[in-house]
Amino acid sequence: MSYDLNDAAPQMAPMGELIPDGTFAKVMMKLRPGGANGASALDAGLLKASPHSDAKMLDCEFTVTEGPWARRKFWQNYTVAGGKLDEKGQSKGWNISKSAFRAMVDSALGLSPDDMSEGARAKRVIGGLKQLDGIIFAARLMVEASDNPNYRDSNKIANIVLPNEPAYGAIMRGETVAPEPVNAPPRKAAAQVPPAWGASSPAQGGWSGAPQSPAAGSQPESAAPAAPPGGAPAWLNS
Repeated sequence: MSYDLNDAAPQMAPMGELIPDGTFAKVMMKLRPGGANGASALDAGLLKASPHSDAKMLDCEFTVTEGPWARRKFWQNYTVAGGKLDEKGQSKGWNISKSAFRAMVDSALGLSPDDMSEGARAKRVIGGLKQLDGIIFAARLMVEASDNPNYRDSNKIANIVLPNEPAYGAIMRGETVAPEPVNAPPRKAAAQVPPAWGASSPAQGGWSGAPQSPAAGSQPESAAPAAPPGGAPAWLNS
């Protein structure tokens, strides 16, 4: 018996090597259940509770799907309930996260962020955050510097690339796009900034259809909307 190694994929980059700052990539998001329940029945046991506050987070694992950094993974948390509140008593973290989630959907489905047609709006309605599991979209990555010598720098999503942006088509086709470095400064001491689980990358637009998590000490105004019949996100059917 012999082994033909000619069709083997190129070896992966060293695990300790970060994806260069500003790299554009097509990524897939997988959700890592944390045991805490979300606002939707679909999200039972899906969220991760913060050990420091009432915040609940979506623990996300991102995998680059194509190109020289294919199969490389990085991780990022998105606050979906609790934490610091704005002047309306709503979770600041959730407002940031739902903008990112809407951008992911727009990027995955090729929806213009300005498309507010009935069909486009229906595609932005999900029955639970669990339906984001497996979504594939275009993104620009960054290197987030650590100011703590006990922790290494890490890759994060700088922003989701939308269909109305020049690089979108090439990224989704798996082509190489010249990086645009973010050059993020080192984070300040933990006592001076919100904890890492409360931070995420802002993106364009709102998320009118996403299930709203109640603010701390308040009740939700209405039940989370269910995905319309036949209107499940397209990535679920791939």
